[in-house]
Amino acid sequence: MLKQLLKISLVLLLLVSAAPANAQRNCGAMEHLQNMILQDPSVLQNRQNIEQFTQNWITNNPQGNTGRALVTIPVVVHVVYRTTTENISDAQIQSQMNVLNADFAKLNADWTNTPSVFQSLVANVDVQFCLAQRDPNGNASNGIVRKLTTNTSFSTNDNVKRSANGGSNAWPSSSYLNLWVCNISGGILGYAQFPGGSAATDGVVVNYNAFGTIGTAAAPFNKGRTATHEVGHWLNLYHIWGDDGTGCTGSDNVTDTPNQGDENYGCPSFPTVSCSNGPNGDLFMNYMDYTDDACMFMFTEGQKARMQALFATGGFRASLLNSLGCVPGNIAACNSPTGLSAGNVTTTGATLTWSAASGATSYNVQYKTSAAATFTTVSTSATSFTLSGLANNTTYNYQVQTVCSSGSSNYTTTGSFTTLAVTATCTDAYESNNSISTAKTIPVNTAITAVIGTSTDNDYFKFANTSTQRRIRITLTNLPANYNVVLYNSRGNQVAISQNTGTTNETITYNTNSVGTYTIRVLGSGGAFNASNCYTLTASISATNFRVGADDATDAADLDLANDKPSVFDLTLAPNPSNGKLNISIFTTESMENANVQVYDIAGRVVFAQALGSVEAEFNTGIDLSALENGFYFVAIKNNNQVKQVQKVMIAK
Repeated sequence: MLKQLLKISLVLLLLVSAAPANAQRNCGAMEHLQNMILQDPSVLQNRQNIEQFTQNWITNNPQGNTGRALVTIPVVVHVVYRTTTENISDAQIQSQMNVLNADFAKLNADWTNTPSVFQSLVANVDVQFCLAQRDPNGNASNGIVRKLTTNTSFSTNDNVKRSANGGSNAWPSSSYLNLWVCNISGGILGYAQFPGGSAATDGVVVNYNAFGTIGTAAAPFNKGRTATHEVGHWLNLYHIWGDDGTGCTGSDNVTDTPNQGDENYGCPSFPTVSCSNGPNGDLFMNYMDYTDDACMFMFTEGQKARMQALFATGGFRASLLNSLGCVPGNIAACNSPTGLSAGNVTTTGATLTWSAASGATSYNVQYKTSAAATFTTVSTSATSFTLSGLANNTTYNYQVQTVCSSGSSNYTTTGSFTTLAVTATCTDAYESNNSISTAKTIPVNTAITAVIGTSTDNDYFKFANTSTQRRIRITLTNLPANYNVVLYNSRGNQVAISQNTGTTNETITYNTNSVGTYTIRVLGSGGAFNASNCYTLTASISATNFRVGADDATDAADLDLANDKPSVFDLTLAPNPSNGKLNISIFTTESMENANVQVYDIAGRVVFAQALGSVEAEFNTGIDLSALENGFYFVAIKNNNQVKQVQKVMIAK
């Protein structure tokens, strides 16, 4: 048990480490699935529904009898880069497409390296991929979107999938597989979104040095198998060992893969026996293990069945069968952008905007000081670009060119703007407070001022509510740039966020009944900052509920609780980590008549359930999970089968 606990701690350390992935594979798909469920409990129900559909379809359609033609999936590759090295070539992208098509069709030459006792399992999945030949508007495309970012790296929080956070917005997931290539932090080679999550973030993310077979692809992950592994997750495959550590109790929900005790790294020798699966041992050469690229080369017939179920009538990815993404689009003239202008001019930056040009795949933006002889050129897929790091009180020239699949337009007429002079200096008395562990204490019901001084600056503050003043309101005003504010409870869990665009004020109203120390995080959206001007932050507490839209604590005193009472649901699990004896505390303003608690493993299977009956106001109970293996689980509180809240708990006996 101690060994498994130490292993869990090591995995968590790897996920937050800044070290690059070199020696061992590290996939972030399960971490991403856990975060999706915690942020949106409906994902848990979606996953259950998809799993039930999959099992029913497999029962009614024996392996090898799908009765379906080849599935061809249009792919759009979003290359999100900060450096020229990260801006991988078209040829490297095509090398990855070649690997996907070979691996999913059993056309990879190395599949014959499968031990003879397993060769009958090797499957042609009957799934192929094409780089999209038309965009969502029907225009011709090469299936590649390039986006320059100011972010040094991305994590599994999906920022790479959002233009507002320095990434690239997804094309409609009902018609395309979105595949993002970027620099991923934490030693993670890639991660995928399992079926059942948000369409806006659906797809696969792969590190630029583990993508394709040429260019930046680095051994031992230079044969394109990271994308094959992650697309497997996107097509509803779990890791082959069932993500249960060494417990031998997990499952990948596939009948023809041997029960396996843990992931395998490097290039194991055959046989590698675990979980009493001798004499043949683990199927470590499967794409869903953690071996090096050169040592994974097959899917099984059972895995094929799980993937094919997604494309059955009513299947989660069936809409892709009707996509026109692989059909050539209309080739339109490549016209220069119109309406080019500069706005939001500050001492160190400005935002250039223009109207979309028909047929554009991206835009080239050029800018320079009026005294300079040459332009600096950057590329973006958006119709705006924010310049940063400029000199104050300086005139800049700028122009934009449209890039189409058929060629490029002329540059627009050159425009100009002058950055503002520095007129004020704002001192931040709270630095250094760039992490939750260094959060500075601030007084309640009192406005304070501070600065976001760089693109990576985050300000953390802490305060406490009291038993007589439990309700909380956070206001962020006088914003010099596009800032967001996040609120965490005393357990470090995010409970609320405000993300208005531009310099609009941010407000969080959190009418909780839980007393403790709360933490506020202030950060720039997409790296926004202003080193010269302060923002204003106020943490207010009150004895009565804050009205949504109320300006300060005095408004709460006038609140008619009988007629204007926001719904509140607060769940506390303790201790966490737990030895199996878990206390559940609920505070709710709702009346729950048929409440129950359900516990799920990380694959979404129900491993414990208990009825709670009627729950009102404050409710406390205990459950015994000591029969479960060590590891992470989800605890969901439901009422009339509707999920109210989900939290993660760690069992460590």
